[in-house]
Amino acid sequence: MDGEVKRNREDSVSDEFAGQEQDVFNESPECEIKYKTLSWQFVALLMISEIVSNGMLSLPSSLAIIGIAPALILIVFLGVFGLYTAKILIDFKLHHPSVHNMGDAGYILGGPVLREVLGFGTIIFAIFATGGELISGQQALSILSNDGICSVFLVLIFAAATFSLSLPRTLGGLSWLGLLSTALIILSGIVGMIGAGARPVSGRVINATMRNSFYEAFLAVTNPVFSYAGHFMFFVLISEMKRPQDAMKAAWCLQGFATIFYALFALVVYLYMGDTVQSPAFLSLSPKWAKAAFAIALGNFLIAGSLYIHTAAKLVYVRNFRHTQHISSHTILGWTVWIILCLGSTAIAFVLAVALPIFSYLIGITASLFAAWYTYGLAGFFWLHDTYRLRESWKGLLERPFGMTTAILTILAGAFICVAGTYVSVQLIINAYREGIVGSPFTC
Repeated sequence: MDGEVKRNREDSVSDEFAGQEQDVFNESPECEIKYKTLSWQFVALLMISEIVSNGMLSLPSSLAIIGIAPALILIVFLGVFGLYTAKILIDFKLHHPSVHNMGDAGYILGGPVLREVLGFGTIIFAIFATGGELISGQQALSILSNDGICSVFLVLIFAAATFSLSLPRTLGGLSWLGLLSTALIILSGIVGMIGAGARPVSGRVINATMRNSFYEAFLAVTNPVFSYAGHFMFFVLISEMKRPQDAMKAAWCLQGFATIFYALFALVVYLYMGDTVQSPAFLSLSPKWAKAAFAIALGNFLIAGSLYIHTAAKLVYVRNFRHTQHISSHTILGWTVWIILCLGSTAIAFVLAVALPIFSYLIGITASLFAAWYTYGLAGFFWLHDTYRLRESWKGLLERPFGMTTAILTILAGAFICVAGTYVSVQLIINAYREGIVGSPFTC
């Protein structure tokens, strides 16, 4: 009985907001395509798939730059901070069931202009994240083939496979891939840690703390900061849950798993590799162990890339066909547009990955410009907006000084990460050209 009362209370949490809003997927029994099928367990697995995918591989190098203590403190802090911002995003979604993506949220916050900015940013970031997964897949295939195949062809092969997995119209069609992806993340991480322990670097240098310039320190900080940068997909995922009220359970699983696994993997690999550790960390392993780790992780890169493509295509598709028959029915126009959107997003990611020699640096810029806000800063605006609306006055905000202060600090944190991250990424590009390490487009 108590459980039923608690559930009813949870279901009514957004009544004061949602009464005049229609759910983005307002399904009837006659609908041929059912979107709201995800359980919170599968949402957690999909979150882990797209966030932890590449995140762990860059973290050992952060320990090599700033030391064990500050890096681990930062990883744990960002995990807790990410849980806090996830809670705000989830509450905002429950209050506004019509919100399907960051663009919809932007419309509520600032009207049509902000909708276009945040919607466009979501698409751009998803496509660049896909390109990052294509590059990771190419690195893995190059290691496995002993660099025997041109990297451009490897990216093309991986892009084709990524496109094919992105085609299901619903996230429910990808949910079991989330289970597989999470298993691959765990297994590849374990293999990586065993491989590091099997061939430790002799004479390695290990530091608890280190002194660095702001540029060097924040360059290292960007790895853990953006390792949690997956909140831009939360609204899309929650929109397809059977019970959106359970979304916080998925967020707890995500942040708990990511924080523990990040800290463990980064620490173990760094202790065995020392200051020689590379990014991605698997490149520091002996050839045999590197091949094993990359072979296992390859499937995760593929699944994560397909989720990003699916997200970019879904945003445009829902924007154009919301509440029409093409959303819920197997129409020729609907499927044609969906396939074109998936193919187009994949093609753009492929061209960017092979045509821009500085593409890996541009990923850092897009993460700084967009993910810094989606994962951190915007949460503060969401809290202020809904608290003001609920209390119907500024007095209501002032009556919650801790919440208001935390929200403002969250906005400032997002702004700082955006500016500092962009500065570091631009400086990296300048340094790369100065040192002559920038390659040429479409080269093997």
